[in-house]
Amino acid sequence: MRRKLVAGNWKMHGSRELTRTLVSGLAAEFGAAAPCDMAVCPPYPYLEEAARAAAGSPVAVGAQDVSDQDQGAYTGQVSAAMLAELGCRYAIVGHSERRTLNGESDELVAAKFRAAQGQGLVPILCVGESLEEREADETEAVVGRQLRAVLAAAGIGAFEQAVIAYEPIWAIGTGRTASPEQAQAVHAYIRGLLAAENAKIADFVKVLYGGSVKAANAADIFAMPDVDGGLVGGASLEVEGFAGICRAAG
Repeated sequence: MRRKLVAGNWKMHGSRELTRTLVSGLAAEFGAAAPCDMAVCPPYPYLEEAARAAAGSPVAVGAQDVSDQDQGAYTGQVSAAMLAELGCRYAIVGHSERRTLNGESDELVAAKFRAAQGQGLVPILCVGESLEEREADETEAVVGRQLRAVLAAAGIGAFEQAVIAYEPIWAIGTGRTASPEQAQAVHAYIRGLLAAENAKIADFVKVLYGGSVKAANAADIFAMPDVDGGLVGGASLEVEGFAGICRAAG
């Protein structure tokens, strides 16, 4: 059985004190016996604080984004090498808010995926559909397009060192959550698409659910055979709530 991963995306929330308190609280809660793999993805200014607080604990640190460029005149961007130097293990790429608010294309997301891996980071590739696309029965077409862009750029072998997160846009910050069965259907589609390229890698890769996961619904969602954990938003900003989700993944 694949060990589950629970990653917290703090978005543009937090402070230095919150970062220190939350990460050290998670480390103290579980010690070395964490029930799942855990990661926190705070805003850039708090990455070093998070890495310091996580040192020697089972909590890993990730970034919410990464540049597709290694270096150069790209004001405001942060390279994968910089993130790795700060102690990051993961980098989120293709989050729906980056795609919608910043206009990131599938091709740019694929380039970020490759840039992250080029510096030893594990990309968490986000894919997912809007409410309009779901109601038009286009979920698989959208998710498939987003995933195939990365497959075309990086190849199936790259997914040996990657994580996928299915985040239905209609269930992010809305209080709505895909039913366990809805989540499973899309996760199974994702795994099947990868299996057409390489069945062993498809079985190995972690596919997370990322739509309003809470301690109250995590166990039912994580019980689905193709759901390997969660990409958690608001619930990751509080120790007990996030710890409850991690326990549900154990």
